[in-house]
Amino acid sequence: MMWLELEGAVNARDVGGIPTNDGAKIAPGRLLRSDNLQDLSPADVALLVNNMALDTVVDLRSPLEVAAEGPTPLTRLDHITHVNHSLLPEIGKDVTAEALLVRRRREEERYPDDPACAHYLGYVENRPDSIVAALRAIARASGTALVHCAAGKDRTGVVVAFALTVAGARREEIIRDYAATNERLPLILERLRSTPTYSGDIDSVPEDRHRPRAETMEAFLEQVDRRYGGVEGVLGRHGFGDDELEALYRKLRD
Repeated sequence: MMWLELEGAVNARDVGGIPTNDGAKIAPGRLLRSDNLQDLSPADVALLVNNMALDTVVDLRSPLEVAAEGPTPLTRLDHITHVNHSLLPEIGKDVTAEALLVRRRREEERYPDDPACAHYLGYVENRPDSIVAALRAIARASGTALVHCAAGKDRTGVVVAFALTVAGARREEIIRDYAATNERLPLILERLRSTPTYSGDIDSVPEDRHRPRAETMEAFLEQVDRRYGGVEGVLGRHGFGDDELEALYRKLRD
């Protein structure tokens, strides 16, 4: 993994170098993935902007998370494009405990063998618009794009898996990239526990439940193939055309 050693984020890496099906590799310096960015130091900002040519940030958190955690220092830079595309369903008016429990049960019914996989399928079913918009932002970035959520694990993992699939990355390498977050999991959880926004969720389940398992991403991609005709099938049905597929492919390969 091409880890980025930042002072204010612990799960940042460049997906460049991942092998592709045709024997090439994903180009470095095109797509970064990370956990939350609000704690970036001035040195971190300089590294990302000056060394990595960052010009686009894709934030997958909900508006409530963004408001609670505050902006990243990168928002102070006018030449950095920021877009926010939440992968979570709109809450709506009914937010009682009973209603939320019903939603959780329905979600788990999508794929009872793996709750995390079921959750990821929910992103595809509930927010394909956000997945498409995130990929469109990556493809259109003139410089390096960075995708992040809170932990850089689940929402980021799904969007990056879609992007890498379009770019022709080997599936086993996409799965390996997803599972690499395990190397930083203790640091991620420690960081999330430090904020009221996430501390309750982190401590409400055993630590092992937060671990990204290779089997989860493998099952998720298999289910995307079976249920929706693959990644390109999902994207095509939601307005991501052949020209955009080609643009994303070239963004990550040239």
